[in-house]
Amino acid sequence: MIPSDVAPSMAPAAARDALILNDCSIQVATVNGSGSQTANLVLIRSIFQMGVPVSGKNLFPSNIAGLPTWYTIRANARGFIGRKKEIDVLVAMNPETARDDVLALPPGAVTLCDESLGVHDLRDDLVTYVVPFDALVASIAPDARLRRLVRNMVYDGVLSTLLGIERDEMRRALERQLGRKPRALELNLRALDAGAEFAQASLVKRDPYGIRRMDATAGKILIEGNAAAALGCLMAGVTVVAWYPITPSSSLCETLIDYLETYRRDASTGKATYAVVQAEDEIAALGMVIGAGWAGARAMTSTSGPGISLMAEFTGLGYYAEVPAVIFDVQRVGPSTGLPTRTAQGDIASAAGLSHGDARHPLLLPHSVEECYAFAIRAFDLAERLQTPVFVLSDLDLGMNTWMADPFPYPEVPQDRGKVLTRDDLARLDGWGRYKDVDGDGIARRTRPLDGLPPTFTRGSGHNEMGGYSEKPDDYVRNVDRLSRKFETARGLVPAPEVDTVEGAALGIIAFGTSHWGVAESRDQLARERGIATSYLRLRAYPFADAVEAFIAAHARVYVVEQNRDGQLFGLMRAELDPALTARLRSVRHYNGLPLDARTVTDVILSHEEPR
Repeated sequence: MIPSDVAPSMAPAAARDALILNDCSIQVATVNGSGSQTANLVLIRSIFQMGVPVSGKNLFPSNIAGLPTWYTIRANARGFIGRKKEIDVLVAMNPETARDDVLALPPGAVTLCDESLGVHDLRDDLVTYVVPFDALVASIAPDARLRRLVRNMVYDGVLSTLLGIERDEMRRALERQLGRKPRALELNLRALDAGAEFAQASLVKRDPYGIRRMDATAGKILIEGNAAAALGCLMAGVTVVAWYPITPSSSLCETLIDYLETYRRDASTGKATYAVVQAEDEIAALGMVIGAGWAGARAMTSTSGPGISLMAEFTGLGYYAEVPAVIFDVQRVGPSTGLPTRTAQGDIASAAGLSHGDARHPLLLPHSVEECYAFAIRAFDLAERLQTPVFVLSDLDLGMNTWMADPFPYPEVPQDRGKVLTRDDLARLDGWGRYKDVDGDGIARRTRPLDGLPPTFTRGSGHNEMGGYSEKPDDYVRNVDRLSRKFETARGLVPAPEVDTVEGAALGIIAFGTSHWGVAESRDQLARERGIATSYLRLRAYPFADAVEAFIAAHARVYVVEQNRDGQLFGLMRAELDPALTARLRSVRHYNGLPLDARTVTDVILSHEEPR
């Protein structure tokens, strides 16, 4: 398997006259379980510490160890840190994939390869550096068991010399990784120095790529989306977590557990003030969350596509019985088991209407780690305000990869617990109906047993406004029509889209989630390469705000960009928006499991705008 959708080419290398600074894509091809993670994190952090915008993407197999893995670092001075279609610098370390990895490179790319692989003479249109890794690690680690682990740090040293990455920053990043393991730190420092010194003494730089210090990362952090979401859950006041491990969402709850153990204990007794349950499956996990939400706790679960499929019946219960719950869906490629360690945006249609019968659910669509944090907090407020399940749709690319971000702000807005009746409220009321709309927004009032009040009898079967059992057709119609009004109310409560309108632009682009990063760079390519101006609407939530129709109405053609085969967002928009407007929509779809790149978006749009 090749982690690239670039066709192999044997064309002559293009001439390179000028140094290309702080603009390259570096891919390290190794074996899963070989200890390359430390070296890759040191490499990305070193570039980050030099002030260069950067991101890291890990493409790994769904087994435990032994299969190929690729780690790609994108550095770009202008902040374009989405996946780049082309690889500029390849570090070839895996015998099983080295030949294919080299053949997939574009002309003029750089290869740093292990001498023992025998791939250095495959092509004459690449800049190739050959490194005797075996000889270098033998002098560093006499113990053969350790050589396999430190050989990765050698390529960090070589790259520090070839690209100009400051070795002091490499050392600082390495100390951050291994500072609590002095023996491992010493050994890896020696490997780092050995690689750098070999490159200085034996390699002549013949490629144009370089990393130079700038000041675009000051005050920023590096973090994965799942960790950011976990921190948001903590800040939102979550007290009940029920989950079943599944890639790529597992690290969200694992990180949250660590936070809870540290920060959610009674100061005087040391006892936990939270509950975490690893359920037997995703069905049970959501059932526990709904039970806790009914009682008055802030409760959540995290899962991925297969778990979403299993949660359909309980999601319908939460919708119809009107119980708050927060569900994080870190999307991956499906259907069925699909590709568990590849990214996609393939759950938006299923999550929007998850359940048998008529149901519609609010979806929050973060595009960055900042929004993973902020939308986690927002989701709990929305779930309790609307008394319904709320989904946060991340994906593997955002959840499990390393992204640059501003530090997260401490919440300043009080929690929104929704329409909750107190004991005094009940004393003043001459009876009340659990499912009665008194404000016209579709949202009824509730009590919480955790407040010491008698529990409300909540029904997932037919009921009337008072909560009594009913199979009367009129009662059912009134109830589901009220739920539809509540969904309309949600339009004004969910995060509004972000709109960048360019005066005179005939074309518009709509995207959500991590598709944003490819779209942002594609807009730049269209403007620079073809003089095509585009406006852009980034959808941040469902249901759709009125601004979506206004955006479509303002443009002759609007391209809907998403990462699934069937154009699920495109289909939702055509089903729900004005048909006269949706005729202007065009679909741009990317679904091979790799994160969306800008060139793909650009090429599809140009195929419509400049047909051959």
